Amino acid sequence: MCYLRAVMRRIAFVLLLATSLVCHAESTVIKVSKDNAIQTNGGYWEGWGTSLCWWANRIGYNETLTAKSAALFFDAKQGLGLNIMRYNVGGGDDPTHHHITRTDSDVPGWMIIDPATGERKYDYTADARQLNVVKAAMKAAGQDAYLEIFSNSPPYFMTNSGCSTGNFKAEENNIKDDEYDDFAEYMAHVANYMTREMKLKVKSVSPMNEPNTNYWPAMNYKQEGCHIDAGESQSKLLVLTKEALNRYGLKDIILTTSDETNPGKQIEEIKTLTPDARAAINRISVHTYGVNSIREMGQLAKDEKINLWMSEVDGNGTAGQNAGEMAAGLWLAEKIITDIQALEPSAWVLWQVIDTHISKDGYKGRRDGGPLRTAGGYWGTACANHDTNEILLTQKYYAMGQFTRYIRPGSTLINCPTDRRSGVKALAAKDKKTLTLVCTNTTSEPKEVEFNTEGLKLKGQVRQIRTSGQFADGEHWAETTLPKVKGSTLKVTLAPNSVTTFIVACK
Repeated sequence: MCYLRAVMRRIAFVLLLATSLVCHAESTVIKVSKDNAIQTNGGYWEGWGTSLCWWANRIGYNETLTAKSAALFFDAKQGLGLNIMRYNVGGGDDPTHHHITRTDSDVPGWMIIDPATGERKYDYTADARQLNVVKAAMKAAGQDAYLEIFSNSPPYFMTNSGCSTGNFKAEENNIKDDEYDDFAEYMAHVANYMTREMKLKVKSVSPMNEPNTNYWPAMNYKQEGCHIDAGESQSKLLVLTKEALNRYGLKDIILTTSDETNPGKQIEEIKTLTPDARAAINRISVHTYGVNSIREMGQLAKDEKINLWMSEVDGNGTAGQNAGEMAAGLWLAEKIITDIQALEPSAWVLWQVIDTHISKDGYKGRRDGGPLRTAGGYWGTACANHDTNEILLTQKYYAMGQFTRYIRPGSTLINCPTDRRSGVKALAAKDKKTLTLVCTNTTSEPKEVEFNTEGLKLKGQVRQIRTSGQFADGEHWAETTLPKVKGSTLKVTLAPNSVTTFIVACK
């Protein structure tokens, strides 16, 4: 009898434990506190963006694709509502070279060698395709439009290799020692021409991209970077670029750091800048292809009292449980949240929204990459079909829009820590009148979530916008209305493998 009672007590304990675990799994409590508000840039969120390199160079000849891209990516009512455009000031390449085989990556330079005289001169029409997209994008973005110009390489004739894809020894400087002044002048000249002659206001300049790496060899198939040593070389370029901007009367233009590939390397480079170079920069821009020292990078920006952007990233990652075509979108959504939580930037910028193209004719005798394989991970959010004049969207596109359409410039972002085991991640944003919550559920089960909005009083109807399922028959910013709320608690259910946005009045 004693043995039986002992067995029964053990069974009761196991059942109680199981019940407790189930209840815990079914309910995730997320704290939304003003104490976790991101204070970078005075707590002012500057927005979301994309580089225009290289996709704008590829589609800008086509007015239909240009107009569609402006609406789909930069218009907040019709599309993603991106407001930051990173325009690539191309390096061109030696006309005798034919090694750049990506159809979008052969970005023309603004300066050429006159074949008749051998002299350098500006050609303001050379990059007409990319500029065509810039104009349409800025118009679609409206008053929030933010234009940055950046460089992957100086013009090829300013390089040691004579090639705009890098040095023959990829780990060595590719700017000629006597061309730093000329390259700084080149960037400032383009900024001045776009601002004053084209009426496309340039707000910031980034003169180098992932420079302290060995990624960029000569005769490469794409134009993406130029090695510039940390320390003296980078410092020299930054100081000269600032001086050149000042000569043009462009003292209000922000000069950024080296747009390095990961936070750890960016920290190293900032620490090796000369005092003059450190004084010249107005913002740190960093990529998060690696996330080593990401929190330290955010802390350094706070300590230095300088603005900070996550200025480029993408990848072919996936997330979710048997998520199918949502897997790439869930990966991107989680990447956005984890980057912002750890780095606390004032802007988040995707590498490029279109990464591949379809065309039976190709371009300059080269073949395009063809359609995206959306069953797994992929770069970009869309594919341009030049044969049908269509931009083919994906669930990754719609997942990104769950953030970019509803968290707008001027908001203050709030980090919302969650238990990793829950399968739920969240990010909040507060403006004058509303609280916006974006949540991911990367499990194959519905998730009950309770938001505890300490110090923030919710009142009224709740908008729910969701992306989930497969592209053909799934949800794409599907909007419903939840019951009215009042107080500091919002209880919701997250669909499996979904990204959901909630918007409610708040004070």
